[in-house]
Amino acid sequence: MSIYRNAVWLVKGLQEYTKSGYEAAAKHFTPGDLDVKVSGRSFVITGANSGIGKRAALEIANRGGTVHMVCRNKERAEAAKNEIIDQSKNQNVHVHIVDMSSALQVWKFAQNFSQENSVNVLINNAGCMVNQRELTDEGLEKNFATNALGTYILTTALIPALKKAENPRVITVSSGGMLVQKLNLDDLQFEKGTFDGTMAYAQNKRQQVILTERWASQHKEIHFSSMHPGWADTPAVQLSMPDFHAKMQNKLRTEAMGADTIVWLAVSGAAGQQPSGLFFQDRKAVATHLPLACSRCTPQEEEKLQATLEQLCNKFKP
Repeated sequence: MSIYRNAVWLVKGLQEYTKSGYEAAAKHFTPGDLDVKVSGRSFVITGANSGIGKRAALEIANRGGTVHMVCRNKERAEAAKNEIIDQSKNQNVHVHIVDMSSALQVWKFAQNFSQENSVNVLINNAGCMVNQRELTDEGLEKNFATNALGTYILTTALIPALKKAENPRVITVSSGGMLVQKLNLDDLQFEKGTFDGTMAYAQNKRQQVILTERWASQHKEIHFSSMHPGWADTPAVQLSMPDFHAKMQNKLRTEAMGADTIVWLAVSGAAGQQPSGLFFQDRKAVATHLPLACSRCTPQEEEKLQATLEQLCNKFKP
């Protein structure tokens, strides 16, 4: 069955996740959805100094939004900030230096940010794909720490502030790779067997989609969504998947194409009319499981995932 799932995913990806897939989907976009101004609204974007995160930050700044870039590298973040301000002529762009793989740093940032700023929209974009198993200083597997726990801590810590805001939204950038993964609660930090960074990343992305669905059911005041940006030509893809990038380079989406649905979910009125908790691709809600694939889990397993993350979250709370 795993061979079948991978084959279906590959065929689907070649058709839909590439540049041509975006161009085909864009023919059905509603004109004017992104012709909006979001002055006075505050957007927190993780991983905003490069790739689709940076492009999303620029598009939001172009529309007058206040952008808070949460980045790991100060030099690259400041350079990206200056570039965004220069292109958008919007001075309301701010940098916050946070390593999303550090649970303590994420906690401290969220607590301080909530005291000093408002937040209307959180965009969980930061992610990593480490191909050799690596532990953080806190003893956590790095992919899990960044993609799963870091996202969990930041989101849950900002929920009280989001609930105070008008039309609050949370968008989590997932991946189509999660379609070939079933939640594996027995090995959340990939301690067993041969380590595969690509599969670890895909497992994290499945976790993010499950969390989005659970948050949507638990916090009705906030509009939650997850999305797949397609296969975009970004520095992260070049670094983490060099062979894939070399083979697919001419077919990969631009960063603007990859960021399009993020921006649509963050600013458009149309996105806000969609039910909370859905998974999107090219401005359209899509299935979170492939046909006939054994990737579904029980509500009890989903609850256990959230409980495990909550326990870890509290362990590192300052």
